[in-house]
Amino acid sequence: MRIRGGWSTRELAEIAGTTLRTVRHYHRIGLLEEPERATNGYKQYRTRHLIRLLRIRRLVDLGLPLADIAAMDGSDEGAEQMFRALDVELAASIERQQRIREELAEIFRQPDRVDLPPGFGHVAGDLSEDARAFLLVCSRVFEPSVLDTLRETLGAAPSTAEKEFDALAEDASEQTRQELAERLAPDVDRGRQKHPRLRELAEQGATGHGTRNWMAFLRSVVELHNPAQIDVLQRANAILDRDAPAG
Repeated sequence: MRIRGGWSTRELAEIAGTTLRTVRHYHRIGLLEEPERATNGYKQYRTRHLIRLLRIRRLVDLGLPLADIAAMDGSDEGAEQMFRALDVELAASIERQQRIREELAEIFRQPDRVDLPPGFGHVAGDLSEDARAFLLVCSRVFEPSVLDTLRETLGAAPSTAEKEFDALAEDASEQTRQELAERLAPDVDRGRQKHPRLRELAEQGATGHGTRNWMAFLRSVVELHNPAQIDVLQRANAILDRDAPAG
């Protein structure tokens, strides 16, 4: 039995569950061949066109870009490689989405965690607004290993000197600053010893050779602390440099 004629573009699109515009786009980029035309000039699509269109839509639904679909035509090996690459990409996407859902679950439990980097929710209640902002900058500047150390450090109980530093008023006296610097110096020294990478970055920044990210970190230190706190930090570092063994 021979069925005369064929489907119009609109009919083909409706059968395939897509749009007229999509079919025309596939023609323009060479993904779907043009059918023969009837004597009246109208296109006449056949079953092979429908099958091709359905295959394209199937691959699109799986997440393959149109450029990849065109490249894989006639190559089983190329198709497998693209499917494997897509699988890796989807696995990474699922992992990222799952991580986001876990973060959202934390935020639902404690809304004040929304302005903290991932993984710092356990210290949310103990941080000032400036400290939260500072951590956001750190999350952009430092590598994951440094952030892991920051999480560990913030999870520990702060020393008396660190508490006083956080509460230090801008108009603190010269004597108060010097005494606090002397008591804070051992805490700063422990940080230096535990995080040699930070010391390295700081030295590069001091010579003007620091990375743009590190310079952003230094600017954040200055702008998110009051002048008295900056002065105390400078004094504490000066004490450590003075007492450091020669050579």
